[in-house]
Amino acid sequence: MKSVRFLSLLFLLTFSTGYLLAADQPVKKEIIVKGVVTDTQKIPITGVVVTDGVNFTQTDAKGYYQLVSDPSQSKFVYLSVPTFYKAPVEKALPTGYYARLDTTKKKNRCNFQLVKQQPAERFAFITISDPQVKNEWQLERFRKETVPDLAETLGQFSSEPVYGMVLGDIVWDAMPLFDGYKEAISSLPITMYHTIGNHDFDLLYPALSQSENKSNYGEHVFNDNFGPTDYSFNVGKVHIISMKDIDYEGQRKYVEEFTPEQLEWLKKDLSYVSPGSTVFLNLHAPAYNRSTTGGNIRNAEELYGILKNYKVHIFDGHTHYYENRVVSPDIYEHNIGAACGAWWAGEVNRCGAPNGYLIVQVNGDQVSWQYKATGRPLDYQFYVYKPGEFESQPDFLVVNVWDYDPAWKLSYYENGVEKPGVLEEFADEDQNYITMKKGKKTNYHTLHLFRVRPSEGAVTAKIVAINRFGQTFSQTVSLK
Repeated sequence: MKSVRFLSLLFLLTFSTGYLLAADQPVKKEIIVKGVVTDTQKIPITGVVVTDGVNFTQTDAKGYYQLVSDPSQSKFVYLSVPTFYKAPVEKALPTGYYARLDTTKKKNRCNFQLVKQQPAERFAFITISDPQVKNEWQLERFRKETVPDLAETLGQFSSEPVYGMVLGDIVWDAMPLFDGYKEAISSLPITMYHTIGNHDFDLLYPALSQSENKSNYGEHVFNDNFGPTDYSFNVGKVHIISMKDIDYEGQRKYVEEFTPEQLEWLKKDLSYVSPGSTVFLNLHAPAYNRSTTGGNIRNAEELYGILKNYKVHIFDGHTHYYENRVVSPDIYEHNIGAACGAWWAGEVNRCGAPNGYLIVQVNGDQVSWQYKATGRPLDYQFYVYKPGEFESQPDFLVVNVWDYDPAWKLSYYENGVEKPGVLEEFADEDQNYITMKKGKKTNYHTLHLFRVRPSEGAVTAKIVAINRFGQTFSQTVSLK
């Protein structure tokens, strides 16, 4: 009789709720999210892609949208801002394209207003990896070194819009420094978006994907300051995406990977983008590096499969060294040097690349880029060690070309005469990094090093480097 009563009760609960109940499976909670997307003149915007991080829809002819969301998975509703519009900007931060869901209400009304603009065929996109400030001293270095340098660079783009993306590790597990960081960039004339890094989680909690208590999760402070972690927007002909690729377990433990749910989100997001379009994917951890077996995401091949129908540039940090990789004819990965270099120990990264950031210039579908060293002129693109200055290569002139890829052309001249084919690529620890660390070695071998043994009669040596865009950089040194 008891079993019959139990089955009857189970049937009634299933019939009334629409869900089959089990001891370890609570009733799924759903909330209705709806609203209207307009411009600042209150004119409805049709076709805007709206997501809650799991589900997608588009606004209708009246700018109206509706989603059914699970608040245990979705904490925001937000827009993929279309190319004829931009998000409002307050103190360099984009706002108004996302709204927090109120999980105490079964219905959420979330309206959005976007700023209408002419589509920008030409624009600049600045990527900055790992400011990674852990105390006020490091924040002050960022404030006095990186920010003024950015301001000077931005002054060169007064005729075209500039967007920025900080590629994670904004702070170093020091959540209270988010406020100081935001104040530091607040006066910059830029729309600065942000990607979450492994040091931007509240270390007390795992990521939402791993959290049993959906009220406490590692991304919550980042969310409060910068909004959702997986989002996209459009500028000109470019679809720009930022994604979390750190599955955080709490207490500084994490795995560099996307969850299956995130990859599904990416597929859905790209379903609204025409194949063949240019896509900028911004991550914290790199998808793949030749120079390390650690630090790369675990499901890079699956990611590449999703991206295969697009012309993709992947921008990331995390490693504190510089490495470019041509994944395929249509996928190029930029693992750029960190703003803090080797954790604010000095002026260079682990590979010898200077502290800095990457300037990307877009003209329609054409994309070019150039690394900007903090406090240095824009043409500072390589470093030359004269014989005797590179400890492990005492008889060689050594050149470190941090933004190198196979499309670069390097030439070597002695006494004004070119000596073709003598520069040899090799891997070793960078001497400037070793010197900065007072002789301490880490066994990280830089891949963008080149060497040549000068002739006995050589008085001067000249290095000429031409990047893939035809820009020429040169430096002449005395050998005597």
